[in-house]
Amino acid sequence: MMTIEQKINMALAFKGMSQAALARAIGQTSSNFNQKLKRATFTQEELEQIAIALGGIYTFGFEFPDGTKI
Repeated sequence: MMTIEQKINMALAFKGMSQAALARAIGQTSSNFNQKLKRATFTQEELEQIAIALGGIYTFGFEFPDGTKI
């Protein structure tokens, strides 16, 4: 099973977005975002915000309008 860090990184690659851009999009500093990513300490609300910022939804993973699931 993939870690949340792997899922987020795959979703970022899929959308062509950097971690820094995602951090800004959800109102976090790059440093704070990176720490949470390494520790896997995102709340459910934060994961939902990340998914929205990436144009998808979060339901134990990321889903996109074209049917891609990560």
